[in-house]
Formats: sequence, structure tokens, C-alpha cells
Amino acid sequence: MMGRMAAWGEAERSSLPPAGTRGDEPSGFAAGVVLADLERLTPEEMEHLFFGVLSDPDAAEEVRLPSRPQSAGVARRLVLSVLRTWKLHQLMEAVELLTGELVANAVRHTGGRMIGLKVTRRPGWLRVEVRDSSRALPCLIQATEVGYQNGHGLRLVESIADRWGADLLPRGKGVWFELKIRERAAATA
Repeated sequence: MMGRMAAWGEAERSSLPPAGTRGDEPSGFAAGVVLADLERLTPEEMEHLFFGVLSDPDAAEEVRLPSRPQSAGVARRLVLSVLRTWKLHQLMEAVELLTGELVANAVRHTGGRMIGLKVTRRPGWLRVEVRDSSRALPCLIQATEVGYQNGHGLRLVESIADRWGADLLPRGKGVWFELKIRERAAATA
């Protein structure tokens, strides 16, 4: 069974425009950067360019990455940097694994030119969302063969995340997971 399909703010979220349009360019902070420019950047250059956007808890921006296998590693390193900044070390292993799975699924199955990555924190929760231009919702598949390598990504998400789901957006979808944050009690003096 899939986790809850909607959480905070779905209706007000933007989405990725269809591939091949001017909308394939990142918005806001790097509006002058086009897909071809991003594809020439090394993973380290992309991390440097995008870290500030993800680590700002008040930013409404998403990071837009080229839809290529290397973007999974970039996305994992970006979310780890954000978690370090937010001092959420206890979530790093799970978030790294699940982010990699969602990005890999978006790259492998959607056919778009760009994917979006967004990390959001609210009291008690951390949310990571990967957006793409496909409106096909993900589904859990039965991988019956013992040595079968594909089909386990969403099973991992389902077993590790506290909640997960997918939201249809005006031009695509967002697949997300949430983890509970165990807030430390305020220190008493």
C-alpha cells in the first residue's frame, strides 16, 4: 500500500514544464542557465551552484538537474550537505539512500530532460521531493525473480520512509518521502 498521497502545500506547488520548452531552464536563481550549460557542469560544479538554494529553509525554489544517471549522485550529496547544515545527522543515511532511489527512478522511467529536487523542513518532518515532467504515477511492482535487480527502489522507500507518495502537478508529478525528525528537547540552563 502506498503512503499518504498528499501533504502540505501540494496545491500551491509549481511543476516542471514539458521537455523541449524554454521551461527546461532553471528558474529564479539561475534563470540564464540552460540545459546545455548544466550538462557541461561537473557534479562538483552543480553542487556548488545549487547548495545555497536547497539549504535555505525559506526558499521556495527547487534545484533543477539534467535527467542523467550522474544527477543521482549530485542529488545525494546535495541533500547530505543540507542535512549537515540543518544538523540532522541522524537522518543522513536514510535520506541519501531514498533520494538516490527517487532520482534514479525519475531518470530511468520518465524520459524528461530535467528533474527537480526540493528539500523541505517543517516542525517534526523532513521532506524530499523529486519532480519530473511525466504524469505517470509510480507503482510498486512485484519483483518475483530472486536475482532481479530492478523494482526494489520504491519498496525501499516504502519500508524506510515514514510517509511517501506522488502528487500530480499541472505539468508532471512530484514523488516524495518524509521522515520524522526527532527534535532534541530544549536545553535547560
